[in-house]
Amino acid sequence: MARRPTIKDIARQAGVSESAVSFALNDRPGVSQDTRARIRRVAEELGWQPNSAARALSGERSGAVGLVLARPAHTLGVESFFLQLVSGIQEVLSAARTALLFQVVEDIDAECAVYRRWWAERRVDGVLVVDPRTSDPRPALLEQLALPAVTIGEAAPAGDTGAGGGGAPSGTLSSVRADDARAMAQVLDHLHELGHRRVTHIAGLPGLAHTVRRMESLRTEAARRGLGPDQVRSVVTDYSDAEGADATRRVLAEPLPPTALVYDNDVMAVAGSAVAAELGIPVPGRLSIVAWDDSALCRVTHPRLTALVRDTAGFGRLAAEELLAVLAGSPPGVRISEQPRLEPRESTAPPPAHTES
Repeated sequence: MARRPTIKDIARQAGVSESAVSFALNDRPGVSQDTRARIRRVAEELGWQPNSAARALSGERSGAVGLVLARPAHTLGVESFFLQLVSGIQEVLSAARTALLFQVVEDIDAECAVYRRWWAERRVDGVLVVDPRTSDPRPALLEQLALPAVTIGEAAPAGDTGAGGGGAPSGTLSSVRADDARAMAQVLDHLHELGHRRVTHIAGLPGLAHTVRRMESLRTEAARRGLGPDQVRSVVTDYSDAEGADATRRVLAEPLPPTALVYDNDVMAVAGSAVAAELGIPVPGRLSIVAWDDSALCRVTHPRLTALVRDTAGFGRLAAEELLAVLAGSPPGVRISEQPRLEPRESTAPPPAHTES
């Protein structure tokens, strides 16, 4: 195994003392600009990297930020949202020469335990927090640890574990948010204008804040159009293709089934389209389908699926930029992501005349 270069190796090759190397690499006075540049050039040629444990002990930053996902592992492999989100995060962090420490855990308690361990070990300078909950212990914990954080999605303020939440960030917490209410209004506008009056929303995990917001937005938008809960409603799932398919079978087997289905992700929408084909229900002839997240899956499925198009990678870039800004000394803030737009495709059309009154 190759030996890692040390400060002694750099000093020997640069022809300077070890203390001069330390001054140069830690941006401390005591060496000339020419000597500093020569030492850094030698360090780069040797492939030297700072020891993160030693930096932590000295009180310096670790040069890393953390991201923990507390979701069922089987739902992550096929969902494109997180891949795009992480690609956007990594794009910004790589440019800033900041590492991303990533971990998947079983539940929210395990996620909190990871934050405590990372804080105690000084493994990360800050964290990106995904999937805000309606009853969420994480904001208060991160405030208590004074660990800088950016919540991706709208979260309850620290100390507030009730449903809903929002408002300005406090302490060390920032937020990057999407306007789910306006997005849902776009979806329902499209379906309502086509003539649909029976719409079922195949939603995600019930404890997530954005699931609740989407369900509440659906009810609000339906009521504005004079549609009641017997016509427009939501059913929850775990985001997987299996539960999305099961929910589709159940609602389509009802005596008065919906004429349009809105799925909270692309994977469930594709699974729902397959169930409709299996049952002999033509899309969009008798059933219209909308996916909340656009992806290649939506564009290669036949018929191509109407979907909300949003810059998920841009969402990740925005979150990473906000966290780096906070770490550089900026006050915590709220950033709003680009508004998604609905892309109508072949999976939505007016319902058959006899199915709606």
